[in-house]
Amino acid sequence: METNYALNGRVRTSAAVSKKSGAGKAGAKLLPYTMVAPSIAVFCVFILYPIGYMIYLSFFHWNLIGPKTFIGLENYLDLLHDADFWQVMGNSFLYMFLMVSFSLMIPLLLAFTLKQDTRLNKFLQGVLFTPYIVSLVSISYVWMWMMDSDYGLINYLLHLFGMSPVGWLSDPSVALPSLIFVSVWKGIGYNTIIFISSMETIPQYLYEAANLDHAKKHTVFFRITLPMISPTIFFLTLMNIISAFKVFETVNLMTQGGPMNSTNTLVYDIYQYGFQFYKIGYASAMGVVLMGIIGICTVLYFRALSRRIHYR
Repeated sequence: METNYALNGRVRTSAAVSKKSGAGKAGAKLLPYTMVAPSIAVFCVFILYPIGYMIYLSFFHWNLIGPKTFIGLENYLDLLHDADFWQVMGNSFLYMFLMVSFSLMIPLLLAFTLKQDTRLNKFLQGVLFTPYIVSLVSISYVWMWMMDSDYGLINYLLHLFGMSPVGWLSDPSVALPSLIFVSVWKGIGYNTIIFISSMETIPQYLYEAANLDHAKKHTVFFRITLPMISPTIFFLTLMNIISAFKVFETVNLMTQGGPMNSTNTLVYDIYQYGFQFYKIGYASAMGVVLMGIIGICTVLYFRALSRRIHYR
């Protein structure tokens, strides 16, 4: 039996009210999916599809012009037997290890030194942060001039002190550390500010208790400060690992992978094979390997250290 309802001077049946309320519930359920639909579409178009297409191309031989030729796993087998590829892999891992190590240790020490709220410390924090907001292209050109073997400022200063010049970007044994130095110098301010912000959230009563116990500074640092900022260290380490594996601009502008392939990294090697040698399938296979390396490193890092993080 239907019941009549008076609403705004109109008579409506219970069936109509129930139908409208059901439609409202359905719309409420669809609203969250509607809100995230644009983000999901962008993610699928600009991330999932390129990744899938890269994996697809890695099984083909293609030069961007002619037809694609299916060759199966041949590109991956060629990578295994390519001595240059293994040298590039070694360069990439060495770059990652040194860049991440110095990008965390130096800012951590600077943050511990500059965390006091003084005018001098605020000024120094601003000076340290300035390189981070400057374009990496501009920074690369500045350091190219400073590290020039013949007319560079650094070698000129070495000459004033009676020291022999150094081929910062032309010596295979020095070129990669020079690029690492530039990357660390650019990011040191950002990491320092993040560490300082994390240290400022540590409860002061912990330091007061340590002071009452006459704890030494290094004990306070390792027993209180480090555990309390461990989530920040975890985050910055992961971000720096990913950033190190994706390095491209400094290599492309300052050394072009040389000398003698000593500064060539995975991303720059992918660029060379894809857009200079037009070996799209081979470059795609290298891209799949790089994606796998980053994924494996991320999973291992999470499993190894996530349980040791102290969350307040």
